[in-house]
Amino acid sequence: MLTGDENIVDVNFTVLWKVKPNGVSDFLFNIQNASGTVKAVAESAMREVIGRSNLQPILTGARQTTETAVQELMQKTLDQYGAGVLVQQVQMQSVAPPSPVGDSFRDVQAAKTNLEQLQNEAQAYANRVVPEARGRVAQIIQAAEAYREQTVAEATGQTSRYLKIYDEYKKAPQVTRQRMYLETMERLFSGTDKIILDSGVGQGGSGVVPYLPLNELSTRRPQTGGGQ
Repeated sequence: MLTGDENIVDVNFTVLWKVKPNGVSDFLFNIQNASGTVKAVAESAMREVIGRSNLQPILTGARQTTETAVQELMQKTLDQYGAGVLVQQVQMQSVAPPSPVGDSFRDVQAAKTNLEQLQNEAQAYANRVVPEARGRVAQIIQAAEAYREQTVAEATGQTSRYLKIYDEYKKAPQVTRQRMYLETMERLFSGTDKIILDSGVGQGGSGVVPYLPLNELSTRRPQTGGGQ
């Protein structure tokens, strides 16, 4: 039989039927070959139901649905014939692709199974990676915002300090310049060794003024004298 998705499938099925209690006369006079008629109607109904169904559901979970649909269609057709037959049950014994293409069909089914497995693994990986990436993005954004706030605060403080110095400078420019010069010199020379050159010394002198580190002398401890 040809399925709705253009696959070929072999279907073996059984039909259980009986004469209706009130349809004996119809059974005797309206049809000549009861078994042949029921068989022909059964095959026709099965081909119609299979023809509008896809192969995969027929092979797996849609057998009961297919059996019910065939039974209802058979009963409707036989009632139109006035056959006096009651279809009790349709049982699908086996459903499989034709034997010449069985191996190829199994390969296709295995490929579909592998595809579904890979899709599930990819989805699981995405479910794990995407939240981690979102967490890292949120962490980077928070760090950037903290850096921005820190930079803005520092810039604001420096601007406020500069404005205060400028206000003082406007009040006493000479004093402010002198204080800024001294503060700058203090920062430059606070951590270096110092040699003072006196340009006013005559040609006979060396021009080098000895530097006495008083702060270092004050921190040194006097050495104790030895015994006589």
